[in-house]
Amino acid sequence: MSGIASRDTMPDMVMEIKYVDIHSHLNFPEYDADREEVIARMKEAGVATILIGTSLETSRSAVALAEQHENIFACIGIHPTEIDKVTGMTAHFSRENFEELVKHPKVVGVGECGLDYGREGNIDEKSKETQKILFGQHIDFAAMHDKPLMIHARNSTKDILEILAIKKEEYGEKLRGNAHFFSGTPEEAKAYFDLDFSVSFTGVITFARDYDAALKAAPLDRIMSETDSPFVAPEPHRGKRNEPSYVTEVVKKIAEIKGLEEGAVAQEILKNAVAKWNLVW
Repeated sequence: MSGIASRDTMPDMVMEIKYVDIHSHLNFPEYDADREEVIARMKEAGVATILIGTSLETSRSAVALAEQHENIFACIGIHPTEIDKVTGMTAHFSRENFEELVKHPKVVGVGECGLDYGREGNIDEKSKETQKILFGQHIDFAAMHDKPLMIHARNSTKDILEILAIKKEEYGEKLRGNAHFFSGTPEEAKAYFDLDFSVSFTGVITFARDYDAALKAAPLDRIMSETDSPFVAPEPHRGKRNEPSYVTEVVKKIAEIKGLEEGAVAQEILKNAVAKWNLVW
């Protein structure tokens, strides 16, 4: 059954999903001491989340955790900053390794993948070309399995949009996804929309005004909410470890910036996420 209401793993209890945090790293070590408590707070708040793999190891842990909880899903992939940890791109994104994972019913997308030109060691031309190869492998893999992409873009939106536009001609409607932690201009957001991508906003919008123009201009049916936990906690939790239940603050701020009723915005964003990621609970 897909939609708002779902049966929890606890007997005789029904969990109502009201929010979706489409990008979190609840499988990271930051939650090893109290992960179940964090998940309990998610359930109390009516929050579902998509756990994001950044390596083969974390992709596997995302799937394993998603398997245990009805309101948790997984994306699998290799973060572009991981390229310095392995040698040989063919071995780095091994389809053989990811084939087993992508078959799992809780795997709803491919990524976090893309291009990162913002970190030392990632901005020379050789690194950029290697990242583009890795990104292309993710795109091909996602299209092959008809899964949306979770895009990571840091100082690289122009190159990412150019690559996606070329691949769109090859794959058509099979190429789709979301630009995570969107921080670009309204024009860049529209370029993503034209390629059948959505954009997602984090808790940064609760304390920085750099994102308001793009958020105001974006149609509500192309907006997603995320936390990027454990990073960038929103107000009033700023400076603390982030967690998926705090996505409620992100949705609240989206509604405020767009001048819309919070409940209606929450429902629309939930509907967007269910449709884009084919979430079933």
